[in-house]
Amino acid sequence: MDTDQIRLPYGDETISVTLPDCDVTAVKRPGGAAVDVRAAADRALEAPHGPGITEVVAPDDAVAIVVTDVTRATPDDILLDAFFSRLPGEVTADRVSVVLGLGLHRPMTDAEIQAGFGDHAPLVENHDPKSARQVGEVDGVPVMLNATVDDADIVLATGMVEPHQYAGFSGGAKTVVIGAGGEPVIRYTHGPDMLSRDAVRLGRVDDNPFRDAVDRAGDVAGPDFCINVTKGPAGVLGVAAGQPRDVVGDLSATAREALSVEVAGTYDVVLAGVGAPKDANLYQTTRALTYLVLGDHNPVREGGRVVIPARLSEGAGEGKGERRFHERLRSAESPADLYTEMRAGYEPGAQRAFVVARALREVEAYVTNSTHPEVVEECLMETRDSVAEAVAPGSDVLVVPDALNTLVV
Repeated sequence: MDTDQIRLPYGDETISVTLPDCDVTAVKRPGGAAVDVRAAADRALEAPHGPGITEVVAPDDAVAIVVTDVTRATPDDILLDAFFSRLPGEVTADRVSVVLGLGLHRPMTDAEIQAGFGDHAPLVENHDPKSARQVGEVDGVPVMLNATVDDADIVLATGMVEPHQYAGFSGGAKTVVIGAGGEPVIRYTHGPDMLSRDAVRLGRVDDNPFRDAVDRAGDVAGPDFCINVTKGPAGVLGVAAGQPRDVVGDLSATAREALSVEVAGTYDVVLAGVGAPKDANLYQTTRALTYLVLGDHNPVREGGRVVIPARLSEGAGEGKGERRFHERLRSAESPADLYTEMRAGYEPGAQRAFVVARALREVEAYVTNSTHPEVVEECLMETRDSVAEAVAPGSDVLVVPDALNTLVV
């Protein structure tokens, strides 16, 4: 590889990295071909998995649509347009509520809602997990649901089917169950007993206990019908609509084909790209570390390091989950101590500290180019002003330009 041509995402831009004294290899995914999102959405709604939307939504129904938040690059405005074009004519905008599936992330600002949803912005409200109501249970755990969503006759959802550390792939029922739910299911699915199971891993949907629990909670809370996308380096690769399990199965197969790369052996350093919107805070940025180290094939040698350039404009993150993550990491003496301590249990949202500690027992993590290096240093990780400063001369380096959307196998 030409070491003068390493480019990694950084916020909405890229940075150039030169490592002349290193042996550098870059992964290249198959990638897939981009689709026109609106045209693909219309096709998906015409040929859904299961009953069509006009069979699901009656003319006199009140409808709630749960959408993804700023941490997902989902084209929700386009998907909402597609939904509205297919709803029965009697279901006008004043009978539709749009709820942001925040989970325990921070609320979106008015400016972010306007930028993300355009003409639909007046319909959009932030989910408040404190106001969620119990609507049933799964495995003895209360399933909570946003009050606005619970009041609706029919629940629809958008979603992004992308690699996910626990669910295998995100999307489907997860937008509603986690995004518009409450702490009990988050505590159960993100607890140490669940996350320590070998089958709970990146890229696995079948026989994944986390995915199964979320899907069964979705049978209780909804959605009744969803439309999801998946993406790759070329952009959105596919759109599917209908029953949540089938939608995830369809799009995860598309994503796996486009995003999987075979990597032989291990490396001293893995350069991991993140970029916007995930590199806005450390909570989301550390997904690059855990996706690599705790995926199907860990490409980092024992004692090696993962290096991630990230802007971190929000520091550790501003939501409840992000704050719990930060508190756990900054109060820990070592990754091993934190992992042992958290095996006994933790608050919902803190699970990212648990999996970070698990990864840091094996490798080091360096976050570079950030606007909040002090936050990184507090959290058992190293910081440097540039990527080059975090890579020792003579290192054997693997470059994964889009670490959150690459399956290393």
